[in-house]
Amino acid sequence: MLFMKKLLAIVLIVVITFFSSQSAWADAEGAKVFSSNCAACHMGGGNVINSQKTLKKDVLEKYEMASIEAITTQVTRGKNAMPAFKGRLSDVQIAEVAAYVLEQSEKDWK
Repeated sequence: MLFMKKLLAIVLIVVITFFSSQSAWADAEGAKVFSSNCAACHMGGGNVINSQKTLKKDVLEKYEMASIEAITTQVTRGKNAMPAFKGRLSDVQIAEVAAYVLEQSEKDWK
C-alpha cells in the first residue's frame, strides 16, 4: 500500500511538472498555494527564519534542493523550523507549489 502511494505521488509530480512548464493554470495554482501557505516565511524567495537558506537558485543548489523531488519532500515532511504540509495540502497542491518554487528560483524570484 505504501509503495502504491509513493508511486502515485511520483506520477502526480511528473504530470504536474510536465504541465506546469506548459500551463499558465498550473503556474497560477502553484502561486496561489505559495501565497496562502509559504509566503509568510518565504516572500520573494527569502527565508525569515533562517536568512541563509533562501529559495534562491544558488542556495537550492548548494543544499541539494534544486529539484521537484527535493522540494516536494521538504514541503511534505518539513524539516527543522519548517512544518510538514502533508495533511494540510493535497499531493497535487504540494507538486504545484514545488514546481512554482523551482520555476521562480530559475527566474531569480522576479
